Amino acid sequence: MARHPEYQYLDIVEHLLEKGDRRLDRTGVGTFSMFGVMMRFDLSDGTFPVYTTKRVFWKTAVKEMLWFLTGQTNIQSLLRDNVRIWTDWPLDKYRKATGEQISQEAFEARILADDDFAQAWGDLGPVYGKQWRRWRDADGKEHDQVAAVIETLKTNPSSRRMVFHAWNVAELDQMALHPCHMTYQFHVSGLGGGQEKPKLSLLVGQRSNDIGLGNPFNICQQAALLAMVAQQVDMTPGELIWAGGDVHLYSNHVEMARELVRREPRPFPKLRLLRKPDSIDGYRIEDFEVTGYDPHPAIAAPVAV
Repeated sequence: MARHPEYQYLDIVEHLLEKGDRRLDRTGVGTFSMFGVMMRFDLSDGTFPVYTTKRVFWKTAVKEMLWFLTGQTNIQSLLRDNVRIWTDWPLDKYRKATGEQISQEAFEARILADDDFAQAWGDLGPVYGKQWRRWRDADGKEHDQVAAVIETLKTNPSSRRMVFHAWNVAELDQMALHPCHMTYQFHVSGLGGGQEKPKLSLLVGQRSNDIGLGNPFNICQQAALLAMVAQQVDMTPGELIWAGGDVHLYSNHVEMARELVRREPRPFPKLRLLRKPDSIDGYRIEDFEVTGYDPHPAIAAPVAV
Protein backbone atom coordinates (compact mmCIF):
# COMPACT_ATOMS: atom_id res chain seq x y z
CA MET A 1 0.00 0.00 0.00
CA ALA A 2 1.33 3.43 -0.97
CA ARG A 3 2.42 5.71 1.84
CA HIS A 4 -0.01 8.55 2.51
CA PRO A 5 1.34 11.72 0.83
CA GLU A 6 0.70 13.76 3.99
CA TYR A 7 3.65 11.94 5.60
CA GLN A 8 5.87 14.17 3.44
CA TYR A 9 4.62 17.08 5.54
CA LEU A 10 4.79 15.20 8.84
CA ASP A 11 8.36 14.08 8.09
CA ILE A 12 9.36 17.75 7.71
CA VAL A 13 7.63 18.65 10.99
CA GLU A 14 9.36 15.76 12.76
CA HIS A 15 12.75 16.70 11.32
CA LEU A 16 12.31 20.29 12.54
CA LEU A 17 11.39 19.08 16.01
CA GLU A 18 14.37 16.74 16.24
CA LYS A 19 17.09 18.43 14.17
CA GLY A 20 15.92 21.94 13.31
CA ASP A 21 18.55 24.69 13.47
CA ARG A 22 17.68 27.02 16.35
CA ARG A 23 17.52 30.57 15.02
CA LEU A 24 16.43 34.06 15.96
CA ASP A 25 14.26 35.53 13.22
CA ARG A 26 12.69 38.75 11.94
CA THR A 27 9.63 38.38 14.22
CA GLY A 28 11.65 37.85 17.40
CA VAL A 29 9.73 34.65 18.19
CA GLY A 30 12.53 32.27 17.21
CA THR A 31 12.38 29.23 14.92
CA PHE A 32 13.70 25.77 14.27
CA SER A 33 14.79 25.82 10.64
CA MET A 34 15.93 23.61 7.76
CA PHE A 35 16.93 24.55 4.23
CA GLY A 36 15.78 22.91 1.00
CA VAL A 37 12.69 20.67 0.99
CA MET A 38 10.45 19.22 -1.72
CA MET A 39 7.00 17.60 -1.66
CA ARG A 40 4.91 16.17 -4.53
CA PHE A 41 1.15 15.69 -4.64
CA ASP A 42 -0.67 13.89 -7.47
CA LEU A 43 -3.94 15.66 -8.29
CA SER A 44 -4.82 13.68 -11.41
CA ASP A 45 -7.64 11.67 -9.81
CA GLY A 46 -9.30 14.73 -8.27
CA THR A 47 -7.34 14.53 -5.01
CA PHE A 48 -7.27 17.82 -3.13
CA PRO A 49 -4.26 17.88 -0.75
CA VAL A 50 -5.88 19.42 2.31
CA TYR A 51 -3.99 18.09 5.32
CA THR A 52 -5.97 15.90 7.68
CA THR A 53 -3.82 15.76 10.83
CA LYS A 54 -5.46 19.03 11.84
CA ARG A 55 -8.43 20.81 10.33
CA VAL A 56 -7.41 23.20 7.57
CA PHE A 57 -9.92 25.92 6.76
CA TRP A 58 -9.64 25.28 3.04
CA LYS A 59 -12.30 27.83 2.06
CA THR A 60 -10.26 30.61 3.68
CA ALA A 61 -7.13 29.42 1.85
CA VAL A 62 -8.92 29.30 -1.50
CA LYS A 63 -10.53 32.70 -0.89
CA GLU A 64 -7.03 34.11 -0.37
CA MET A 65 -5.92 32.63 -3.71
CA LEU A 66 -8.99 34.10 -5.43
CA TRP A 67 -8.09 37.47 -3.86
CA PHE A 68 -4.53 37.21 -5.20
CA LEU A 69 -6.00 36.61 -8.66
CA THR A 70 -8.03 39.83 -8.49
CA GLY A 71 -4.80 41.81 -8.21
CA GLN A 72 -6.11 43.66 -5.15
CA THR A 73 -3.88 44.63 -2.24
CA ASN A 74 -6.28 46.04 0.37
CA ILE A 75 -7.60 43.93 3.25
CA GLN A 76 -11.06 45.52 2.99
CA SER A 77 -12.17 43.11 0.24
CA LEU A 78 -10.76 40.17 2.20
CA LEU A 79 -12.63 41.21 5.34
CA ARG A 80 -15.85 41.47 3.34
CA ASP A 81 -15.27 37.82 2.51
CA ASN A 82 -14.67 37.05 6.21
CA VAL A 83 -10.94 36.40 5.70
CA ARG A 84 -8.78 37.88 8.48
CA ILE A 85 -5.40 36.33 7.80
CA TRP A 86 -3.75 39.56 6.53
CA THR A 87 -5.04 41.91 9.26
CA ASP A 88 -2.04 41.49 11.60
CA TRP A 89 0.35 43.51 9.42
CA PRO A 90 -1.70 46.70 8.84
CA LEU A 91 -2.98 46.51 12.43
CA ASP A 92 0.58 46.41 13.76
CA LYS A 93 1.52 49.35 11.51
CA TYR A 94 -1.50 51.38 12.69
CA ARG A 95 -0.80 50.74 16.37
CA LYS A 96 2.85 51.77 16.01
CA ALA A 97 2.00 54.88 13.99
CA THR A 98 -0.82 56.17 16.18
CA GLY A 99 -0.09 54.70 19.60
CA GLU A 100 -3.73 53.60 19.76
CA GLN A 101 -4.02 50.08 21.19
CA ILE A 102 -7.09 49.30 19.11
CA SER A 103 -8.38 45.71 19.15
CA GLN A 104 -8.27 43.64 15.98
CA GLU A 105 -12.08 43.50 15.93
CA ALA A 106 -12.43 47.28 16.20
CA PHE A 107 -9.75 47.86 13.55
CA GLU A 108 -11.44 45.46 11.13
CA ALA A 109 -14.82 47.07 11.78
CA ARG A 110 -13.37 50.49 10.88
CA ILE A 111 -11.78 49.10 7.71
CA LEU A 112 -15.15 47.69 6.67
CA ALA A 113 -17.19 50.76 7.57
CA ASP A 114 -14.91 53.57 6.42
CA ASP A 115 -13.49 53.52 2.87
CA ASP A 116 -11.12 56.43 3.59
CA PHE A 117 -9.76 54.66 6.67
CA ALA A 118 -9.40 51.46 4.62
CA GLN A 119 -7.50 53.31 1.92
CA ALA A 120 -5.19 54.89 4.49
CA TRP A 121 -4.57 51.87 6.72
CA GLY A 122 -5.80 48.71 4.97
CA ASP A 123 -3.46 48.56 2.02
CA LEU A 124 -0.62 46.05 2.12
CA GLY A 125 1.49 47.63 -0.59
CA PRO A 126 2.27 45.94 -3.93
CA VAL A 127 2.00 42.35 -2.64
CA TYR A 128 1.27 39.14 -4.56
CA GLY A 129 -1.81 40.07 -6.59
CA LYS A 130 -0.31 43.36 -7.78
CA GLN A 131 2.80 41.59 -9.04
CA TRP A 132 0.92 38.66 -10.58
CA ARG A 133 -1.60 40.76 -12.49
CA ARG A 134 -0.19 44.32 -12.70
CA TRP A 135 3.62 44.14 -12.67
CA ARG A 136 4.81 47.62 -13.66
CA ASP A 137 7.97 47.85 -15.74
CA ALA A 138 10.46 50.74 -15.93
CA ASP A 139 8.38 52.43 -18.66
CA GLY A 140 5.21 52.31 -16.56
CA LYS A 141 3.58 49.55 -18.61
CA GLU A 142 1.67 46.91 -16.62
CA HIS A 143 2.10 43.18 -17.29
CA ASP A 144 -0.47 40.51 -16.44
CA GLN A 145 1.79 37.54 -15.77
CA VAL A 146 -1.03 35.10 -15.01
CA ALA A 147 -2.92 35.87 -18.23
CA ALA A 148 0.34 35.54 -20.20
CA VAL A 149 0.99 32.07 -18.74
CA ILE A 150 -2.55 30.92 -19.57
CA GLU A 151 -2.23 32.24 -23.11
CA THR A 152 1.09 30.38 -23.54
CA LEU A 153 -0.48 27.18 -22.19
CA LYS A 154 -3.09 27.46 -24.93
CA THR A 155 -0.74 28.37 -27.77
CA ASN A 156 2.67 26.88 -26.91
CA PRO A 157 2.21 24.32 -24.10
CA SER A 158 5.70 22.83 -24.52
CA SER A 159 7.26 26.16 -23.54
CA ARG A 160 9.78 26.22 -20.70
CA ARG A 161 8.94 29.85 -19.96
CA MET A 162 5.51 29.48 -18.34
CA VAL A 163 6.41 31.28 -15.13
CA PHE A 164 4.98 34.05 -12.99
CA HIS A 165 6.54 35.46 -9.84
CA ALA A 166 6.22 38.19 -7.24
CA TRP A 167 9.81 39.06 -6.26
CA ASN A 168 9.84 42.56 -7.72
CA VAL A 169 13.09 43.93 -6.31
CA ALA A 170 12.16 47.56 -6.97
CA GLU A 171 8.98 47.32 -4.86
CA LEU A 172 10.00 44.98 -2.02
CA ASP A 173 10.41 47.80 0.48
CA GLN A 174 6.81 48.93 -0.12
CA MET A 175 5.28 45.53 0.73
CA ALA A 176 3.78 44.64 4.12
CA LEU A 177 5.40 41.22 3.74
CA HIS A 178 7.98 40.14 1.19
CA PRO A 179 6.65 37.35 -1.06
CA CYS A 180 7.11 33.93 0.51
CA HIS A 181 5.71 31.78 -2.32
CA MET A 182 7.71 33.45 -5.07
CA THR A 183 7.77 31.47 -8.30
CA TYR A 184 5.09 29.48 -10.08
CA GLN A 185 6.22 27.40 -13.06
CA PHE A 186 3.87 25.29 -15.19
CA HIS A 187 4.69 22.19 -17.21
CA VAL A 188 2.56 20.13 -19.60
CA SER A 189 3.06 16.40 -20.21
CA GLY A 190 1.28 14.05 -22.60
CA LEU A 191 1.39 16.33 -25.64
CA GLY A 192 2.20 13.44 -27.93
CA GLY A 193 -1.46 12.72 -28.64
CA GLY A 194 -3.62 9.80 -27.59
CA GLN A 195 -6.98 9.58 -25.87
CA GLU A 196 -6.21 11.39 -22.63
CA LYS A 197 -5.99 15.13 -22.10
CA PRO A 198 -2.52 16.56 -21.47
CA LYS A 199 -1.57 16.88 -17.80
CA LEU A 200 -0.71 20.22 -16.28
CA SER A 201 1.72 20.30 -13.37
CA LEU A 202 2.82 23.21 -11.18
CA LEU A 203 6.13 23.76 -9.40
CA VAL A 204 5.99 26.39 -6.64
CA GLY A 205 9.20 27.83 -5.22
CA GLN A 206 8.80 29.22 -1.72
CA ARG A 207 11.75 31.08 -0.17
CA SER A 208 10.32 31.06 3.37
CA ASN A 209 7.67 28.85 4.93
CA ASP A 210 5.99 28.68 8.32
CA ILE A 211 5.42 24.93 8.40
CA GLY A 212 2.81 25.02 11.16
CA LEU A 213 0.37 27.66 9.93
CA GLY A 214 1.50 28.70 6.46
CA ASN A 215 2.23 25.44 4.68
CA PRO A 216 -1.21 23.80 5.09
CA PHE A 217 -2.78 26.92 3.53
CA ASN A 218 -0.18 27.20 0.78
CA ILE A 219 -0.47 23.60 -0.43
CA CYS A 220 -4.25 23.76 -0.46
CA GLN A 221 -4.51 27.08 -2.33
CA GLN A 222 -1.77 26.17 -4.82
CA ALA A 223 -3.65 22.96 -5.62
CA ALA A 224 -6.78 25.06 -6.15
CA LEU A 225 -4.86 27.34 -8.54
CA LEU A 226 -3.62 24.33 -10.50
CA ALA A 227 -7.19 23.00 -10.78
CA MET A 228 -8.46 26.38 -12.05
CA VAL A 229 -5.70 26.89 -14.61
CA ALA A 230 -6.00 23.29 -15.84
CA GLN A 231 -9.74 23.77 -16.37
CA GLN A 232 -9.17 27.03 -18.24
CA VAL A 233 -6.78 25.38 -20.72
CA ASP A 234 -8.72 22.08 -20.97
CA MET A 235 -6.10 19.89 -19.31
CA THR A 236 -6.07 17.45 -16.40
CA PRO A 237 -4.31 18.56 -13.20
CA GLY A 238 -1.10 16.60 -12.80
CA GLU A 239 1.33 17.12 -9.93
CA LEU A 240 1.70 19.98 -7.50
CA ILE A 241 5.40 20.10 -6.66
CA TRP A 242 6.37 22.32 -3.75
CA ALA A 243 9.96 23.40 -3.09
CA GLY A 244 10.74 25.22 0.15
CA GLY A 245 13.87 27.23 0.94
CA ASP A 246 13.99 28.26 4.61
CA VAL A 247 11.34 25.98 6.10
CA HIS A 248 10.79 26.67 9.76
CA LEU A 249 8.77 25.84 12.84
CA TYR A 250 8.12 28.75 15.19
CA SER A 251 9.18 28.04 18.77
CA ASN A 252 5.66 28.79 20.00
CA HIS A 253 4.28 26.11 17.64
CA VAL A 254 6.25 23.22 19.13
CA GLU A 255 3.35 21.73 21.09
CA MET A 256 1.15 21.88 17.99
CA ALA A 257 3.88 20.14 16.00
CA ARG A 258 4.26 17.37 18.57
CA GLU A 259 0.53 16.75 18.46
CA LEU A 260 0.53 16.66 14.64
CA VAL A 261 3.18 13.95 14.39
CA ARG A 262 1.24 11.80 16.88
CA ARG A 263 -1.77 11.77 14.57
CA GLU A 264 -2.34 9.42 11.66
CA PRO A 265 -3.33 10.96 8.30
CA ARG A 266 -6.78 10.26 6.89
CA PRO A 267 -7.68 10.12 3.19
CA PHE A 268 -7.40 13.42 1.32
CA PRO A 269 -10.69 14.88 0.06
CA LYS A 270 -11.66 15.29 -3.58
CA LEU A 271 -12.16 18.56 -5.44
CA ARG A 272 -14.63 19.24 -8.24
CA LEU A 273 -15.11 22.58 -9.97
CA LEU A 274 -18.84 23.02 -10.46
CA ARG A 275 -18.61 25.29 -13.50
CA LYS A 276 -16.08 26.66 -15.98
CA PRO A 277 -15.94 30.48 -15.90
CA ASP A 278 -15.03 32.42 -19.03
CA SER A 279 -11.61 33.29 -17.61
CA ILE A 280 -9.38 32.83 -14.58
CA ASP A 281 -11.00 35.99 -13.18
CA GLY A 282 -14.44 34.43 -12.91
CA TYR A 283 -14.05 31.88 -10.11
CA ARG A 284 -15.95 32.17 -6.84
CA ILE A 285 -15.67 30.10 -3.67
CA GLU A 286 -19.06 28.53 -4.50
CA ASP A 287 -17.45 26.87 -7.54
CA PHE A 288 -15.33 24.60 -5.31
CA GLU A 289 -17.01 21.37 -4.22
CA VAL A 290 -14.88 19.47 -1.71
CA THR A 291 -16.07 16.06 -0.60
CA GLY A 292 -14.76 13.47 1.84
CA TYR A 293 -12.85 15.82 4.13
CA ASP A 294 -12.72 14.24 7.60
CA PRO A 295 -9.75 15.74 9.46
CA HIS A 296 -8.54 15.51 13.02
CA PRO A 297 -9.55 18.54 15.14
CA ALA A 298 -8.05 21.99 14.60
CA ILE A 299 -5.09 23.08 16.74
CA ALA A 300 -4.87 26.76 17.68
CA ALA A 301 -1.50 28.51 17.34
CA PRO A 302 -0.43 32.19 17.22
CA VAL A 303 0.79 33.90 14.04
CA ALA A 304 4.18 35.64 14.08
CA VAL A 305 4.07 39.17 12.61
